[in-house]
This record gives sequence, structure tokens and C-alpha cells, in this order.
Amino acid sequence: MDFTVVTLFPELVQAFLDHGMIGRAIQKGLITGRTIQIREFATDRHHTVDDRPYGGGCGMIMKPEPLADAMALAKKDRPEARVILMTPQGEPFHQQMALDLAGSDTDLIFLCGRYEGIDERIITRFVDQEISVGDYVMTGGELASMVIMDTVSRLIPGVLGKEGSFRSDSFMDHRLEHAQYTRPEEFSGDRVPDVLLSGDHGRIRKWRARSSLARTFIRRPDLLTDHPPDPEEKKLLAQWHKNLEALLPRN
Repeated sequence: MDFTVVTLFPELVQAFLDHGMIGRAIQKGLITGRTIQIREFATDRHHTVDDRPYGGGCGMIMKPEPLADAMALAKKDRPEARVILMTPQGEPFHQQMALDLAGSDTDLIFLCGRYEGIDERIITRFVDQEISVGDYVMTGGELASMVIMDTVSRLIPGVLGKEGSFRSDSFMDHRLEHAQYTRPEEFSGDRVPDVLLSGDHGRIRKWRARSSLARTFIRRPDLLTDHPPDPEEKKLLAQWHKNLEALLPRN
């Protein structure tokens, strides 16, 4: 899969592409990444890429001409690539969307806006999908595009060190991931749960399922509403409810 980021700050994105998991995946040839500097397509001597909005208002809008030329270059060698605009007005990003993008084998072009946004004519002409990484406003789309690239890349076979290790991640089964521990067995008086030291993989799987369900119930109960508990989870929840009732004072 190839990632292209159309941006006013290629250095910011390039640092991301050069390091960590993404950098190693690029070195292995599992993914490729490049940036396109929008300002290079400005035609005046000041390399102007923004102007005042028609109709008045605060801030500046990114001009269509440099953006159109930058997008034409991005699409030249990858005409079938999917163009994604990072914007708070887009569809909220989630794990299933990442799975869909990773499984499509379609190259991705990220259009990163700045200032108050980009000329609407660029959106209607080039953009296939608008994505938001949260209900908040950032100064530009670069960081948001990195979130998408990171999330999608780790789902591509071979990118993670252990094949399929992402399958136990939070949200893969609409539950949060279970608690994790490593050496030493005791830290500041807190011990690793004995079951994790038992070597009994059946008990460990059950413990992890309970830990995952408990975290989801406490931190993200909306996931249980959207994706109802299975029979085993219902038994656990019923038992926890019974135990809590026993602790409550009786009138």
C-alpha cells in the first residue's frame, strides 16, 4: 500500500514516515510513503497558497489552484488511489474503517488542510472520503493523517513483528483489551495475578476475557450497548451484579 500526503508541512510527515513501525515497514517494502508540498505549486513570487473567504469571515482559505495541481501530481502515478480529506466534518474514524482501508489494497492520498479550510471546489473535484479523528478542531490535517496511516499500516500483513498480534487489540471484538503485565513478578508491592504465572492457557484465556469485559463495562459501556454481551459475558455480568447486590446495605 502506498501513502501520499499532500501538505504544507512535508517535514512533519516525513519524520513520521522515517521512524518506528512505519519506518521499518517502508524499509521492508511492505508499504511506501511520500509527501507533496502544496506550496511548490503556487505561481506568485511569495508562494501564496491562501486567500480571504468570499462573503467575509475570519481566517484564510486555501486557494484551489495550487491544491488542484498538487492533487494532479498525487493522482498521476496512482489514478485509482482513494483521496481522503482529514476534517472535523468527516465520518468518525474507527477500527472497522481501518480494517476496510487495509483490506482494500487501494493506495491512499491524504489531503491536509490548514487555516480555515480548503476551497469547496477541490473537495467536490478530488475527495472520495472525509474522515474525522474526533470531535475537536486541529490546526491542520497532518497529525490526523498520521493517525490513519499508523492504524491502517499495523493491519497490513508483515508490518507488526508477530503476525496477527493486532487481533487481540482493543475494539477488534468490540471490547477493550485485557490488562497486561510483564516482569518483574512484583513491583512496589503489587504482584502479577497468579493465574498469569500458572501456565494454564485455558485459565489465562478466561481471566483475559473477564478482564476485557470488566474494562469495557467500566470505561466504555456504550460498546456493550452497541454490541450486546454473548452468553458467557451475560453469565459474568449476572454474577458481578449478584456480588454487588450482596455488598449493598439492606434497608
